[in-house]
Amino acid sequence: MKHVYSGKVRDIYDAGDDRLLMVASDRVSAFDVVMAEPIPNKGRVLTGMTAFWLDLLGDIAPNHLISVDPADFPPNDVPDVAGRSMLVRKADMLSIECIVRGYLSGSAWKEYKTSGTMHGTPLPSGLQESDKLPEPVFTPSTKAETGHDENITFEQACDIVGPDVAKAAREISLAAYQRGADWAAQRGIIIADTKFELGFIDGELAICDEVLTPDSSRFWPADQYEVGKTPPSFDKQPIRDWLETTGWDKTPPPPSLPQEVVESSSARYVEAYERLTGKTFGA
Repeated sequence: MKHVYSGKVRDIYDAGDDRLLMVASDRVSAFDVVMAEPIPNKGRVLTGMTAFWLDLLGDIAPNHLISVDPADFPPNDVPDVAGRSMLVRKADMLSIECIVRGYLSGSAWKEYKTSGTMHGTPLPSGLQESDKLPEPVFTPSTKAETGHDENITFEQACDIVGPDVAKAAREISLAAYQRGADWAAQRGIIIADTKFELGFIDGELAICDEVLTPDSSRFWPADQYEVGKTPPSFDKQPIRDWLETTGWDKTPPPPSLPQEVVESSSARYVEAYERLTGKTFGA
């Protein structure tokens, strides 16, 4: 099976017949640098959660998933595919990131502190970090080939993909976020924001790539949520927190991660999977 692409986390192979095999590794990046140490079970969590959400969101939009069962995969010599791989249909991907924010955090909070806006749109004055927004907002960004994505206005997104496509992407993204946020809230987790990847398959706009995972979303435990602070998140936060104490300049190579940091990050990924899906990981 021909190797097509490797990103920070995923390896992609050509599966023939306009299909791809997407393999989620246990690699982890922080501050845009891939760490030397993998996070055990991370790839399986990302794949399992994506498959779960795509099933739950099936009536909102089509998606690219064909199967996560290795028995359905074409013959291949890709190592360690079970549990961490998706056989998917190829899509003509949109050249924007489809981000939905329900809470004021991350880059949106930084922008608001500076200008009182979020992705160029004015927000009410007096908001604090982690405040819940009056309603979820579609806040697209560019897809940077190198460096960081750039937050853009909805009007700029219309200029990039066209008004009709931008409106359809906004509708799908908001509906998928609301469905996911409502589901998570019943399980004690706040989805502060998330990023969707959308693309066209057979002329229809479809949800692709990973969906509502700890890598593409900001998951907060509801019982630790407090306005004015950054709640702990179900992701690689222990890695970022530890790296901030080292004096590392955030350029390669990164320092070696202590075992306890690796283990605590792995545990957070698994806990998010079990709480949101209601399934025992590995069962």
